[in-house]
Amino acid sequence: MEKVIVTCALTGALANRDQCPAVPYTPEEIAEEARRAYEAGAAVVHIHAREDDGSPSWSVDVFRRIKEEVNRRCPVVVNFSTGGMGPMTERVDHIRQVKPEMGALNMGSMNYAKYSPKRKDFVFELIFANPFSDITAYLAAMKEANVKPEMECFDLGHVTSAAPLLDMGLLVPPLQFSFIVGVLGGIDASPENLMRMRDSIPSGSHWEVIGISKGQWRMIAAALTLGGNIRVGLEDNFYLDAAGKQMARSNGELVEKAVRMARDVGREPCTPDEARAILGLRDPWGLGPRDP
Repeated sequence: MEKVIVTCALTGALANRDQCPAVPYTPEEIAEEARRAYEAGAAVVHIHAREDDGSPSWSVDVFRRIKEEVNRRCPVVVNFSTGGMGPMTERVDHIRQVKPEMGALNMGSMNYAKYSPKRKDFVFELIFANPFSDITAYLAAMKEANVKPEMECFDLGHVTSAAPLLDMGLLVPPLQFSFIVGVLGGIDASPENLMRMRDSIPSGSHWEVIGISKGQWRMIAAALTLGGNIRVGLEDNFYLDAAGKQMARSNGELVEKAVRMARDVGREPCTPDEARAILGLRDPWGLGPRDP
């Protein structure tokens, strides 16, 4: 069977237990969700840190505890977030010091909003600022730590922003793109848009889809058919059905559904070590073996 890398985004920065009781907060809870995701078939876990009360955290100590707890429970690839608001310097120290195998890299700025047709108003709206100066600084930190960048693209222009970074030698193939579709202000979630993004990446690159909210499963189906990798998890979507009636009780349940869908179209989920080999994680920058 053709292989597929399944990533699980365990908690996010904004989702809370009032919205979904399964959202993990503490390092131990996040690690238990990583174990459930791994046992269901995930090879990679994407992690935002939280304080014990659920608020977002950029504490290096919290990220370190999360990595230790995850590694104690399962062999998944750990991918730390760098996305959020506030000074870039507050969102990169955990990459330098804790050194996950992968780190998220937002590839451009955008309006970021959620709209309520019922209220005829925006639930929230903000400017998601990711200038090239921050992107290059993140890449420098990732190279220093020998961490693989996972390039998160909310629109087609974010995909093509990789070209100057490649030309500058700040990116090293094989590249890993994540196409985030369905965020208001970014590209709409459709198979046609997914194909446009896929067709814009450099030859030899890898890609996955990140479908937001209830349209996620349609985009997972499209990516599986188009040969891409997939991401699910409580950061992106709480529900096991497109109608939003069956809420997941764990990240593991979301991964289980994604794995069933993959096998239904003849694709088998990668093990973590298979994902490491495909993505070039052993020595992503050619700097020598990673630290243990």
